[in-house]
Amino acid sequence: MNPKKQSTERQLTLASAAAGPAKEPQPGRRHVVAGLFAGIGGLELGFARAGHETALLCEIEPGAAAVLRDRFPGLPVHDDVCTLEALPEEVSLVLAGFPCQDLSQAGKTVGIEGSRSGLVGEVFRLIHERRVGTVVLENVPFMLRLASGKAMDVITSTFESMGYAWAYRTVDALAFGRPQRRERVYFVASRELDPREVLFADEAGAPSSLPDWNTVACGFYWTEGIRGLGWAVDAVPTLKGGSTIGIPSPPAIVFPDGRVVTPDIRDAERLQGFEVDWTTPARSVTRAGHRWKMVGNAVSVEAAAWLGRRIAQPGPVLGLDEWLLQSGKAWPSAAYNIGLGRVGVAASTYPVAVTRPSLAEFLRYEPAPLSLRATLGFLERCNRGNLRFPPGFLAKIEAHARRLELPVAA
Repeated sequence: MNPKKQSTERQLTLASAAAGPAKEPQPGRRHVVAGLFAGIGGLELGFARAGHETALLCEIEPGAAAVLRDRFPGLPVHDDVCTLEALPEEVSLVLAGFPCQDLSQAGKTVGIEGSRSGLVGEVFRLIHERRVGTVVLENVPFMLRLASGKAMDVITSTFESMGYAWAYRTVDALAFGRPQRRERVYFVASRELDPREVLFADEAGAPSSLPDWNTVACGFYWTEGIRGLGWAVDAVPTLKGGSTIGIPSPPAIVFPDGRVVTPDIRDAERLQGFEVDWTTPARSVTRAGHRWKMVGNAVSVEAAAWLGRRIAQPGPVLGLDEWLLQSGKAWPSAAYNIGLGRVGVAASTYPVAVTRPSLAEFLRYEPAPLSLRATLGFLERCNRGNLRFPPGFLAKIEAHARRLELPVAA
């Protein structure tokens, strides 16, 4: 056995004996859910597919709220978590994909004290008034590093002070059979079950190699080019609600034959696990392009369904390598505290490995060529920056630009 892991287990065993027996988990339990910061309902839809029942949705953005009212008919949709006085009595689980604008690298990166991401405090207010048994949070991995992990320290310390055990794991949507590279932190806090039996009962391991990029369709962000590229082999990069040029937009895809396109919004919905046209109800209250922002801000439905199934039916904790966390150090990609100290876990971002189609096979709707203006803007940013690109990549983008210019020249 790994000596570090053996030492950790010895300390945890001694602490456990002093703390007394842990509460028994409740296998097969189906929860009544309140969805806070629900967006277009990715978490809630996934949990519904896992057998849980939603009693309340809360979402302030008008377009997303219109989607919720249409797709979850009959459910109350409250418009502002700050004015939500209390959770319904029957609620036993809270879902909260709280805003990530202040935590993400694409956002303002001001941290947990930002006006948007600081709204997680409203979650604490609501569960402090009614000690709901289990809480699930979702956010971007950058929160683990921002300001030396201050956001995570605030979140974990608050749950610990209220008597919750917690665990989190960074999970990639690629693991669930959709060609979108999308890592998110899923955080489970509970007074009823061992959250390790939710997040660390599955392990598939990330693939060790990728195909040659010249042989498959590859995604990148045409809105970048100076600080990053968002490069993804046989997948699209993370769909997102904003961009470095300040607009919600689709990624670009370069094919082996040199075509450079952007996917249809309906394929973007499918990449997130939603039905085609899931976001069309938003058109009644907002512009059509806003659908990209809503899809980019959404939670992967398949990832949520896996989490919901594991909460309903916890499993045995796998023997993954562990180590005690040190205060002030960076947070790892997975960790827990069941009341005996904070422990890092060597869990991959692939709890499962669902076979997925290639990106080219997945696309169902005709993509649009990346416009000349967008292409030239991307190339200009690439020339100003000092990024290193896959050999031959920029040549394909330049050839695409020339093809678009030919009709003008003619």
